[in-house]
Amino acid sequence: MSNAERPSIQQFYPDDAAHCYGCGRRNTQGLHLESTREGDDIVARFTPQAQHMSMPGFVYGGLVASLIDCHAMATAAAHTERLAGREIGEATLQRYVTAALKVDYLAPTPLGPQIVLRARVSETGRTKIVVAVTVTVAGRDTARGEVVAVPIPAAMVLPNT
Repeated sequence: MSNAERPSIQQFYPDDAAHCYGCGRRNTQGLHLESTREGDDIVARFTPQAQHMSMPGFVYGGLVASLIDCHAMATAAAHTERLAGREIGEATLQRYVTAALKVDYLAPTPLGPQIVLRARVSETGRTKIVVAVTVTVAGRDTARGEVVAVPIPAAMVLPNT
């Protein structure tokens, strides 16, 4: 199955936890980021629009941070499935939230060309997963992120949503 045909990780988030602005399929106003496995990496692609501008010609840094954040959570979910010996979609995905987010902006991210996010798990702990994300545009790295993902706390899950 090609990556274009492969369902995204976010498509398998439970309905009650699929409202995220960055990646939730149930958020009509959201970015709808979709992440898929490509070999050992988890990859997402996003094409910024005019409303994502900071200054003419460049992407707002907060958008870059949001994309890194959401992509890391999908990477953590995919990692958990791999550790359990399952493929994405074989079971309900464990949802993660961000405990820490560090972004290094390496160069201005141009507005218009597709942004490619590539992530790998760099550390797996008992209660956390650390994900490294690289943001690339037209072959140039524009940002790097390190994100600590933790399982979504029960207090954040609303009944009957």
